[in-house]
Amino acid sequence: MSEKNTFDADLIRRYDRSGPRYTSYPTAVQFVETFDAARYRELAVASVAERADRPLSLYFHIPFCDTVCFYCACNKHVTKDRGLAQPYLDRLQREIEMQAALFPRERVVEQLHWGGGTPTFISADQMRALMACTRENFTLADDAIGEYSVEVDPREAPPETIRLLREIGFNRLSMGVQDFDPAVQKAVNRLQSEEITLASLEAARDCGFRSISLDLIYGLPKQSAASFAATLDRIIALGPDRLSVFNYAHLPELFKPQRRIHPEELPSPAEKLDILQLTTERLAAAGYVYIGMDHFARPDDELAVAQREGTLYRNFQGYSTHAECDLIGLGATSIGSVGPSYAQNRREIDDYYAAIDAGELAVFRGVELDADDLLRRAVITDLICHFRLDFAAVEAAFNVVFADYFTRELEELKPMQDDGLLTLGPQHIEVSAAGRFLIRNICMVFDRYLREAETQRFSKVI
Repeated sequence: MSEKNTFDADLIRRYDRSGPRYTSYPTAVQFVETFDAARYRELAVASVAERADRPLSLYFHIPFCDTVCFYCACNKHVTKDRGLAQPYLDRLQREIEMQAALFPRERVVEQLHWGGGTPTFISADQMRALMACTRENFTLADDAIGEYSVEVDPREAPPETIRLLREIGFNRLSMGVQDFDPAVQKAVNRLQSEEITLASLEAARDCGFRSISLDLIYGLPKQSAASFAATLDRIIALGPDRLSVFNYAHLPELFKPQRRIHPEELPSPAEKLDILQLTTERLAAAGYVYIGMDHFARPDDELAVAQREGTLYRNFQGYSTHAECDLIGLGATSIGSVGPSYAQNRREIDDYYAAIDAGELAVFRGVELDADDLLRRAVITDLICHFRLDFAAVEAAFNVVFADYFTRELEELKPMQDDGLLTLGPQHIEVSAAGRFLIRNICMVFDRYLREAETQRFSKVI
């Protein structure tokens, strides 16, 4: 995609509403507890019967954090007691064994991710043991093929930890930064010097990580366009392969740590918009490609390449280059996707322990996708990954006449066309440069569940 991104502040203000981030469709709001571990097992067996060589993706949730970041909305357990990790890892290894028993060893793992929480909360020996257990139970693709990523807090990952992660098989790394401004860091209880970040980054480069991503957040207390510009300049100088620049959603009624953030210290909506605009302009000037949904990458990064080649995909870990995998979620609160379904493990650690100790998978809710779900998921995925939709391809894959099936949706897109967000052709939708920043709004038009329940709570688009 060669068209340069165009930031239109007026359009963004008009379309700034709450909506899903579409790491799945249907979203987790539609999960039901009638979908249980027994049904998950049945669908796993059916998936194997349908295609025994379909690759796998593994997601491991490590929920522990040493300190709480006030902005955080993740499922986590904040503790100074490192001894709590081993009982969790014991159950996680049992779950690995139970999940692996459902899938033949011929199903190669092409994607693996440790998320949290803070995965580097656990010790070096525990990291080695967890990866060894994974290799004992699953067949991992060679390093040249597999996409093995880990989320890192530089405060918990000195250079020797980074080298260990590479040694045990990780080749991609996502590093939390959020903001370098000391006042912002203090306001959100995340004190992290630039020197600590740089040491971890340099170690990752030295030991051969193939892709390094840095995470930033805009909209935090004490931030301004000027202060964030200074952070951006320093980040660009570091030259990461990818950047994620997330919008902070202040929802203290849902996430208790956020109650320690003072609302009067948050930047105004206008200031947030200024921060977003300068971010997109600075990163574009530095050569980064806007992938979509807060993500930027260098033109030679595999995400940018996949987007150009039309093979980019999106799942619970964000953008991915492995679209054909069944995703197995491991650990408390993790979500997987096996066949035409999504399944989530129990959220609370004690409930997760109880299920595993009883010899059961910890799945407690999920959803099976019907034909309409699969069709709409394909439409939303194409739009959110490639900013274009070809009607003929959809018609061939799903045996529908696009204009007939989506008559209402096409009518609802016409005002967006008038506003310059997209072009409606006789056989395609093309999202404009300005519309890419509002791709969630465009996808929301095709969301049947959102239409049926407008009161659901999601983060703001911007």
